[in-house]
Amino acid sequence: MLLISSPQNAHFKRVKSLQEKARKRKEEQCFVIEGEKEILHAQAGGFELIQLYLKEGHQPDSSINHSTKTEDIKMVSSLFERLCYRTTSTVLAIAKCKSHALATLKLPQENSLILIAESPEKPGNIGALLRTADAMAVDAVILAAPKTELYNPNVIRSSVGCIFSVPIAVTDRKELFHFLAQKEIPVYSAALAESSKPYTMFDYSKATAIAVGTEDTGLSPEWMMEKSTPIIIPMLGKNDSLNVSVAAGILLAEVQRQRN
Repeated sequence: MLLISSPQNAHFKRVKSLQEKARKRKEEQCFVIEGEKEILHAQAGGFELIQLYLKEGHQPDSSINHSTKTEDIKMVSSLFERLCYRTTSTVLAIAKCKSHALATLKLPQENSLILIAESPEKPGNIGALLRTADAMAVDAVILAAPKTELYNPNVIRSSVGCIFSVPIAVTDRKELFHFLAQKEIPVYSAALAESSKPYTMFDYSKATAIAVGTEDTGLSPEWMMEKSTPIIIPMLGKNDSLNVSVAAGILLAEVQRQRN
């Protein structure tokens, strides 16, 4: 097995470049996964592993499925640690990106539940939204005009593997509005509008899409023009906003409470 000991090695440079540069990830259609747990989640989600990088003196979890296409490479500890966010990590993987085209998104024929996030920017928020979606058994997450690339390492890390288990589509507003109209899925938009009503007043037992916007500006005005229903979470304190993943969790919990 190849052992890497120099930061000038092409393998080391490739991993670091994939971690740091969205352009590199886009060009190669690959991304980096840190940690055995996340790698196992990725494999369970059907992601193809290209390379495994092992910290010197460690072996990968036997549950990690090695295909004939996967190359194992060892790296001295001092170099390996330069590539890791967590000090406890002993394995990294390079994996192939998946297509997240809206046209390929598969939904249940009845009572589908979709979480829509418009223009999310902070990687931590995207990861937290994916964790919330996983916890609430959402059928799909749609990112509309995101300002952060999906395979950003901070998104992967903050999602704790949920990026691999939740169906995700990435699109623009125009295509999304057309998709929702075509599927005849009612949209409930979390918005501070005069016409907004408390979220508990509505029936979510049928097909439902919950839309949330950014914490600073909320959803764009187009949502109010697309026949969506504005809803609001009553705020009993002095603040008038919530973290986007917290707001999504409150709304989705009500959907599942009604359905269950």
